[in-house]
Amino acid sequence: MFAPKPLHPARLFGILMQRDRKHRGLAMYGRSDDEWDRLIDAGLKFLVERAELRKVTTYTELNSVLTRRTGLPGFDFERADERAAMGHLLGLVVERDYPESKLMISALVHYLGANDAGPGFYALAQHLGLLPKGSPAMAKLEFWIGQVNCLHERHARS
Repeated sequence: MFAPKPLHPARLFGILMQRDRKHRGLAMYGRSDDEWDRLIDAGLKFLVERAELRKVTTYTELNSVLTRRTGLPGFDFERADERAAMGHLLGLVVERDYPESKLMISALVHYLGANDAGPGFYALAQHLGLLPKGSPAMAKLEFWIGQVNCLHERHARS
């Protein structure tokens, strides 16, 4: 049986963003534009709250908060398309916040039990020209830490 080669996260993100811009009005990952807007608003608000507290969060916690605050079904991380949908959401959250902040607020989201951002974060950073392509692991880690620290400073409560 033929199994398609998985797309590199940067390529996948680029395809999703192009498709989203071209096909706005069509349901992405089975969710309407209204649902995406509600998820983006709730996700951005929650991530700003985390930054104000100088904290980070996990995909699992974000998913739970989104479900509770929007009343929409959560993302099923057992399914590849649902994991991709969460990545898509985080890209949209960054897209909304970045023009003002010049920071990637999705840096505050990491895997449960890990202390690092996911590959989609670094792919988006490269797409935005914030991280050179082919950066070594240490450069990626330093970039991520810098984003988290800057987000905390930007939003920290006095």
